[in-house]
Amino acid sequence: MKKKQTKINKQEITIKTNKTKNNNKNNNSVTVPVKLYPNSDISKDQILSDNKNKSGIYMWKNNLNDKQYIGSSINLSDRLSKYYSTTYMEYALNIGNSSIYNAILKYGHSNFSLIILEYCSPEQCIQREDFYISTEKHEYNILDKAGSWLDHKHSDKTKQIMSDNRKGKPKIEGSGRPSQQIEVTDIKNNTTNSYDSISEAAKALNINKAIIVIYFSRNQQKPYKGIYTFKKVNK
Repeated sequence: MKKKQTKINKQEITIKTNKTKNNNKNNNSVTVPVKLYPNSDISKDQILSDNKNKSGIYMWKNNLNDKQYIGSSINLSDRLSKYYSTTYMEYALNIGNSSIYNAILKYGHSNFSLIILEYCSPEQCIQREDFYISTEKHEYNILDKAGSWLDHKHSDKTKQIMSDNRKGKPKIEGSGRPSQQIEVTDIKNNTTNSYDSISEAAKALNINKAIIVIYFSRNQQKPYKGIYTFKKVNK
């Protein structure tokens, strides 16, 4: 049996134009995106494939409340893949703030459309993103100017993490404090091992250390993957 293909209708998605910010009175044109994915959940593979090795401007749109987020990347496929990683988004939220990450985690990809507004050269990404931010609604954008994150003031916690990252020091463990020693218990084999840091434990288990950080931040009791429990050790 042949699988029925659904043709994407460009009229299925309307982009909310911020007319109050468009000072060109003679410009009555409507933004016509180059790619539309009405359901970013079922279109995940196509999204990452279509945008491989391409740079440009993208928009996430919440189909339930019409709120939008505008971003750009010199590598769209790589950037967009981050929105499909729960671990990455939760890790980012643990050290900072992101309205779009919170929204995707809350509503799910099936309630979001992804729109590629245009493809452009890497050198033009910031300029073109700024154009769309100034002409389209963008309720999920924290900053109102593309690239303005460069001047954005980070929290003391984030500054310490960024500093440790540049110096090659352990991060997240305690935001500048000595590394947190932990115990990892394998409930299936009934064994417990001690590690001098979260990073060391994550490396031994071959997992992202953000998983352990989130485990502690949420005070989880349920074993990770039904096998491992983590416990902080007071020095």
